Amino acid sequence: MGAAHEGQGYMTKAMRSPGEAQHEYRESRGFASFDDPDTLSYVDSDGTPKFELIRQTDEFRTLRRRLTTFIFPMTALFLSSYLTFVLLSAYAKDFVSTKVIGVINLGILLGLGQFVTSIIITLGYARYAKRRLDPQRKLLAEKTGVEE
Repeated sequence: MGAAHEGQGYMTKAMRSPGEAQHEYRESRGFASFDDPDTLSYVDSDGTPKFELIRQTDEFRTLRRRLTTFIFPMTALFLSSYLTFVLLSAYAKDFVSTKVIGVINLGILLGLGQFVTSIIITLGYARYAKRRLDPQRKLLAEKTGVEE
């Protein structure tokens, strides 16, 4: 090294062996270990979950797919119901002011229907989560060793 590099603290870079490069996410345990070398750790030595590695598992992908399979249709259902109510209230005043029973008109019933729709979607989600999401979350937790 010449005078240009003097005092700059250059060090050589340690290179990984080919076997180490294949398992980028594996936690380093040192030279001698009795752990199964093919088992990936989803939690680092501090107990922090390795979220990038967890996101790559089939169990996580299944959980995300099941969640979006419920959420997107129910969101579309609620938004269409709500927007229909708002548009009818704004532009079809004669229609929503139609008397049903006494002073109760169609607009009041459609407004109350929004509460009913919200309750039905909430109860449906609770049932769906218990049957389809919770078992998958437990399976993912067992595989990764990560609990809430």
